[in-house]
Amino acid sequence: MAWVSDAILAAAVSNAGGLGLIAGMNCNKEQLRQEIAVARALTCNPFGVNIMLMSPYAEEIARLVIEEKIPVITTGAGNPGPFMAAWLEAEIKVIPVIPSVALAKRVARMGAFAVVAEGGESGGHIGDLTTMALAPQVCDGVDIPVIAAGGIGDGRGLAAAMMLGAVAVQMGTRFMVAKECTIHRSYKEKILKASDIDTMVTGRRLGHPVRLLKNAFARDLFAKEYDSSISNEQLEEIAADSLRRAAREGDISGGSLLAGQIAGLVKREQTVAEIIEEVMCEANRRLGLASQFVIRNA
Repeated sequence: MAWVSDAILAAAVSNAGGLGLIAGMNCNKEQLRQEIAVARALTCNPFGVNIMLMSPYAEEIARLVIEEKIPVITTGAGNPGPFMAAWLEAEIKVIPVIPSVALAKRVARMGAFAVVAEGGESGGHIGDLTTMALAPQVCDGVDIPVIAAGGIGDGRGLAAAMMLGAVAVQMGTRFMVAKECTIHRSYKEKILKASDIDTMVTGRRLGHPVRLLKNAFARDLFAKEYDSSISNEQLEEIAADSLRRAAREGDISGGSLLAGQIAGLVKREQTVAEIIEEVMCEANRRLGLASQFVIRNA
């Protein structure tokens, strides 16, 4: 969650009993070091860092998490293989985000502690499979813990993910409207007002599809992907900096409003602690009711 999951939000999640993650995005070493320092000033609990492996600073960030003794990292948008040996030697728990069983098996062989099986319902960069289809197949395919992500925004989603075999969930869109989340108010309002059909996917032509809320920017980019007179480089230029404009400047027309399909379920701004408490209580209630659906022999 680049430009979204900063040190303030990550610390709030960790303080409330979750595992907060700082988005490494395209930060250089010193920028991310500052974020880590802020998080440590705000929480005594463990937190992690997400490393976007497509970042031009991926190598220095890979070294930084070792220097800073970060206990957990998640990885996405690339192959963590070149860095795994050093991370494992530093006793870092590495949890790659994966869109397929094949990739889950590959990173498990590399020594991953767990994987995040992320379905196409998620906001941001996505794969093809849905969470409902992906999560149980990944659970069957690897012997390490599986964390489900995509289309999960409340306790029902957590309970369902556990029934599919996951041991935990990763949630993004629900926390974008947390009071501790520092994205622009206009961005939050777009999520709070979203319906179930208000997201779309762009970027398929470029090979890295992204789910975002429908707006002028998204529709224009989508149309240009089918215009053969526009090069891939031009498409990349159009998308460049669009998330920052949305998250930091509140440009809800010309910015990239990343959000998952679960956005239509998100209707209230709450503190992080309130969100986690509500999700856990609802999941416990739903799991407690599950026995009524068990068919017993007469």
